[in-house]
Amino acid sequence: MTVLKTSMRNFLAHKGRMALSAVAVLLSVAFVCGTLVFTDTMNTTFDKLFAATASDVTVSAKDSSDTGETTADNGKPPVMPASVVDEVVKADGVKSAEGTVFSTSVTVVDADKDSLSPTNGGPTIVGNWNGNDARTMEITSGSAPKGADQVMVDADTADKHGLKLGDEIGIITAVGTHRAKVSGIADFNVTNPGAALFYLDTKTAQQTLVGETGVYTNVNVTAAAGVSDAQLKKNVATALDGGYKVQTAKEVADANAADVQEFMGVIKYAMLGFAGIAFLVGVFLIINTFSMLVAQRTREIGLMRAIGSSRKQVNRSVLIEALLLGLVGSVLGVGAGVGLAVGLMKLMGAMGMNLSTDDLTVVWTTPVIGLVLGVVVTVLAAYLPARRAGKVSPMAALRDAGAPADAKAGVVRAVLGVLLTGAGGFGLYLAAAADKASEGALWLGAGVVLSLIGFVVIGPLLAGAVVRVLGAIVLRMFGPVGRMAERNALRNPRRTGATGAALMIGLALVACLSVVGSSMVASATEELDKSVGTDFIVQSDSGQLITPQAVEAVKAADGVDRVTEYKWTKADFTTPDGKTSKDTAITAADPTYAQDLRVETVAGNLADAYRPDSMSVHEEYAKDHGISLGSKIAVAFEGGSTAQLTVRAITSSDAVIDQGAMYTSIDTLANYVPADKMPLDTLLFASAKDGQETAAYTALKAALDDYPQYSVRDQTDYKEALKDQIGQLLNMIYGLLALAIIVAILGVVNTLALSVVERTREIGLMRAIGLSRRQLRRMIRLESVVIALFGALLGLGLGMGWGATAQQLLALEGLNVLEIPWPTIGAVFVGSAFVGLFAALIPAFRAGRMNVLNAIATE
Repeated sequence: MTVLKTSMRNFLAHKGRMALSAVAVLLSVAFVCGTLVFTDTMNTTFDKLFAATASDVTVSAKDSSDTGETTADNGKPPVMPASVVDEVVKADGVKSAEGTVFSTSVTVVDADKDSLSPTNGGPTIVGNWNGNDARTMEITSGSAPKGADQVMVDADTADKHGLKLGDEIGIITAVGTHRAKVSGIADFNVTNPGAALFYLDTKTAQQTLVGETGVYTNVNVTAAAGVSDAQLKKNVATALDGGYKVQTAKEVADANAADVQEFMGVIKYAMLGFAGIAFLVGVFLIINTFSMLVAQRTREIGLMRAIGSSRKQVNRSVLIEALLLGLVGSVLGVGAGVGLAVGLMKLMGAMGMNLSTDDLTVVWTTPVIGLVLGVVVTVLAAYLPARRAGKVSPMAALRDAGAPADAKAGVVRAVLGVLLTGAGGFGLYLAAAADKASEGALWLGAGVVLSLIGFVVIGPLLAGAVVRVLGAIVLRMFGPVGRMAERNALRNPRRTGATGAALMIGLALVACLSVVGSSMVASATEELDKSVGTDFIVQSDSGQLITPQAVEAVKAADGVDRVTEYKWTKADFTTPDGKTSKDTAITAADPTYAQDLRVETVAGNLADAYRPDSMSVHEEYAKDHGISLGSKIAVAFEGGSTAQLTVRAITSSDAVIDQGAMYTSIDTLANYVPADKMPLDTLLFASAKDGQETAAYTALKAALDDYPQYSVRDQTDYKEALKDQIGQLLNMIYGLLALAIIVAILGVVNTLALSVVERTREIGLMRAIGLSRRQLRRMIRLESVVIALFGALLGLGLGMGWGATAQQLLALEGLNVLEIPWPTIGAVFVGSAFVGLFAALIPAFRAGRMNVLNAIATE
């Protein structure tokens, strides 16, 4: 009980000093709990939606997906004849059955030809209005579609785009463009996370999406009273004799949920990874806080030992303080995490994904995980300072001594740090020298972890040398004040090393990702310049296939000399060694593709692969299956027949663009795949007539004005788009890493604040002999700046080493250019100085307000 009282007294006596450490725990726990609450809420939202929209039993075409629809390569959904409905109705236990048709391979535009499709990645769904939809949605304005010129839209999409009754929209599909006017607006009874839904009458939907009537993509089946979904599924499957896919409502909902959870899992674990980094940075803050508190209470601890307290009791006292800190920070963090989740939901709402706070999900495991993590990490971080406190001898009460220094421990630390750093460097070397990316990735991971730990351990040893260099460059110009700031930073290398290490971790990741991102852009740019021989590339940024109507519009554009179509499909390959490769990708293109993309060949001529019944393979595939020029491969095309194709070219496997592609001509593909099964184009390549590049560029954009889902880019545009995509990804990662950097800044603030308290008498004496308040504040600010620059220098150097090694692995995949983004690195380094200045504001202000006499009299 005495130990608990002592711990409580010390905790409350230093509550101001504990606050910043508590904030670090709070932020880390909040990020973990916020991530869990946010992802659980999204899963709840989707689960409710899928459960509400699924019929008792759903029948779909055999080659459809488990979620109900898979748009084929021809841009149309797989269908079944309307007669299936009659067969289903005859099955035992069926109350009713209704045929439906829908597709997600569509683009919807308004009267101004602006896309109405979601920008948040949600699907655009066009289908027929049916009884199942009427059960889950309510028409709030107008009426359901009753003719070919009418369409109904969901309320969220109408609100987002300002659609009202009578507005005209266009529905673009592989069949063509269908125009209709809004006849009604319907609202979901549950939350619609962000899909755009448009409803036509049944006949119009069939004609618009499939190009023929009398077919359905699904049949929604309702069970009679007392019949379970499982029994109904069995009865329907028996009636259909296994010719179609039959699923219960739960199976459809589970399949949809699995798709969402796969996507959500990536987000969840990525965000938890950044929370882990924040926790790691927070550990340094907590260690520093308790180390300094122990040092400041040396005399007090010595007196406790002198009056009978054991080492174990002193140790326990410090750990109880850490436990209290962890509990307070974690409890506040759990609450802040719920608030963070709500904030993320609002942010997603602004981006077009609707999430309702009515679905806010806080399962019991979330606060438990937050509390356990926060408390355990805090107590573990405080263990070493507590152990040092237990070593304070009773004689320390008789002198002004700090915590006992362990010279042997310092030597062990230095040796261990050198060994770990050396092992990490060797791991990075092995990664850079690897022949296969998969092997190198393992060595890269080991090298990153070991070098990071090594730098953390060896930080105090590095602090002495690095701070002296930084002091000579940055501080000496400030005269005596600068020299005092340097000596203060060098006074306790362990503290400076730990404080700098917290900032080092976040900046090392920033530098590594910057190098990798810049190298990827530079490599891709170089490859484009070297390999691409076309002027323009036409494609959909959302991955949609290019409709025949859009292809014709591109070919008809003025100033265009040639257009190369590029299709992608799957086939089963049976090679001369007798092996069969299932679902192997094969690219079909026009013969002019050999001019549009300069692919390196190791045997033969790529242009010959576009001759009738010919193809190419890449080098690795040829070696694996004993293929040479003239070899024949049996190619069973998906949706078509089997062809015996002759290998006319073997391409290099080291290409960046179209790496591993195997080519044949579109004419060859058309000979073995029926016209209604022919895949649509994935890309189009267009070349301008000589001297008409600008006119052709303008004409192509005008030609695709009716198709906003497609973009026309010249090589400059394409490079810029690639740079923007990687830049957006890096900015998102930098935003998440900002949490770790904020915690590191709190560490600098805490270190300086406690350091000021520790040096109270010294500061009073300096003021007494003539140091002005302004000089005192400057000294503390400069000390903070040099600590921040020390952490930045280590972090940026370490991160660039990681990034350069990662680039060597990417070089195995054809990304051969290493580019160091010096402007970014320089800006981060300079920004670190401003971080140091910011972190020193409060400690410097408090130091400047000290009463000189009281400071001198301080024990």
